[in-house]
Amino acid sequence: MEQLSHFEEKFSKEKFPVILLLDNITGEANVGSIFRLADAFNVEKIVFAGTEPNLNSRRLQKTARNTHTTVVYEFTEDTPGYIKSLNHNSEVYALEITSVSIPVEDFQYSEEKKGVILILGNEVSGISKELLEISDKHLHINMFGQNSSMNVAQAAGIALYEISKTIFAFTKK
Repeated sequence: MEQLSHFEEKFSKEKFPVILLLDNITGEANVGSIFRLADAFNVEKIVFAGTEPNLNSRRLQKTARNTHTTVVYEFTEDTPGYIKSLNHNSEVYALEITSVSIPVEDFQYSEEKKGVILILGNEVSGISKELLEISDKHLHINMFGQNSSMNVAQAAGIALYEISKTIFAFTKK
């Protein structure tokens, strides 16, 4: 047994039909981590809504490990309009604990909709009420300790893992 380098790994390169929509996420380390996750799960793109990140930040670049130069991203000032423009092809999920949210492991890939928009919220205030209202469904991560929230980048990793498992299983049928 030997540890493989980045050049020796044999993972399949598959594009997952997921767009990450970041609702005013401002933490440079979080944005850098989300870039790395977006690369690891080979999502379609990241959409920054509301607040543009400082892509020249040393902290962001160090955390992103150059993925900020390879992952497709864009900015939108009209987040509801952006979502509506894609909604005919995508189902919109908000990763937020709400009175109607379901566990992320219960995520079901839709045959009618060919893509997923996953909204991630601000580190303090979460996802705006306006975006929660226009989301098709709300997902949450079950928590077993005293805290009811976790870091947005960690939550994104868990959600992407669960969603990619479901999409991968669906596409292999």
